[in-house]
Amino acid sequence: MIQQVSNSELELMKIVWANGGRALYAHIMEELSKAGFTWQKNTVITLLSRLVEKGLLKTNKIGRRNEYTAVISERDYRAAQTQMLLNKFYEGSARGLVSTLIEREMLSVEDYEELKQFWEEEKKNR
Repeated sequence: MIQQVSNSELELMKIVWANGGRALYAHIMEELSKAGFTWQKNTVITLLSRLVEKGLLKTNKIGRRNEYTAVISERDYRAAQTQMLLNKFYEGSARGLVSTLIEREMLSVEDYEELKQFWEEEKKNR
């Protein structure tokens, strides 16, 4: 089972995923800065260590630099988190989730049409 991560940890994972699943510590700090985060070095190192402990990242030494590699893809992480959401709130029913999205007008007609087209293309590719 994939462990959940904090919002801060997720920000770091997004940077690693966006960089092809690998990122040097310096790149992570640069991307955080670009995004307006002003986290201290120790905070980032602690968050990265937690992600390693949780099994979402592994680390490689390249000389004196650390490279972080995602153990799980963003797609797999999203799928696992979605399944947890479905189980927690909708007893595993995707229909319940979609009903909520429609009732609360979080799913537009345009979204529905795009999803319908996506569904049809997925069926063809199986």
